[in-house]
Amino acid sequence: MISKTLTLNDMKKAMMFAVTAATLMTITACRHHYEVVSVERSRIFIDSRWDAANNDEPMQFLAPFKHDVDSVLGPIVGHVARNMTPHRPESELSNLLPDILMWAAPKYNEQPVFAIYNMGGIRADLTRGAVTYGDVLDVAPFENKIAFATLSGAELLELFGQIAKRGGEGVSGAVRMEITKDGKLLSIKLNGEDIDPQKDYRYATIDYLLGGTDQMTTFAKSRDINAPKEASNNTRFIIMDYFRAMEKEGKVVDAQIEGRITVKE
Repeated sequence: MISKTLTLNDMKKAMMFAVTAATLMTITACRHHYEVVSVERSRIFIDSRWDAANNDEPMQFLAPFKHDVDSVLGPIVGHVARNMTPHRPESELSNLLPDILMWAAPKYNEQPVFAIYNMGGIRADLTRGAVTYGDVLDVAPFENKIAFATLSGAELLELFGQIAKRGGEGVSGAVRMEITKDGKLLSIKLNGEDIDPQKDYRYATIDYLLGGTDQMTTFAKSRDINAPKEASNNTRFIIMDYFRAMEKEGKVVDAQIEGRITVKE
């Protein structure tokens, strides 16, 4: 028998070998056990229905923080008449937001023909009833600001073709477009009229899109841009201003699917 005194380095090597061997055995043993065969999803509205089963322990834990959070996010800015979710090709919420951009335009001395709000910029739903500061923050959490610019009719036709390819985006009430299931533009009208390729059109949107993002590259061709950079021009504040204005007039905000973007067989 040959005896040998192990050095610290020898012991480290032995431990590393043992850990590596154990890891390899675990990976080998688990490799064939599971595989994903399908994925399903559903949308769950978080509203007063879930208040029936109260759990006092977490509520007590959160109590010291709730007052501070509620004082910032809790104030009500308005009310909505129905549950609103963003989805393609058209939805209540993706109709409402570009309409709000159109509502805000006169404050910027602008008279756009239409507005576009990208679906990717709508990050939450609105549930029927009171709408709080926090709800609007959830819907528009980014630092996107309102913007106005001009494109030619020929460029607009190109842009609406890109919107068709994406299956739809949020468009204001002036727009009526028909698209195919595979993303081709069949027809497009603004305020009931065909787009004139030789004419210039003023539009409202968010500044994020002006760089040609979200696969709508034609936005990058925009000119005569009016994109104020102050924080007060953030879309979340414009949305809140709209809700407050409607609340002051005693109006509950509503929006419906009305055929702005229609998918044809």
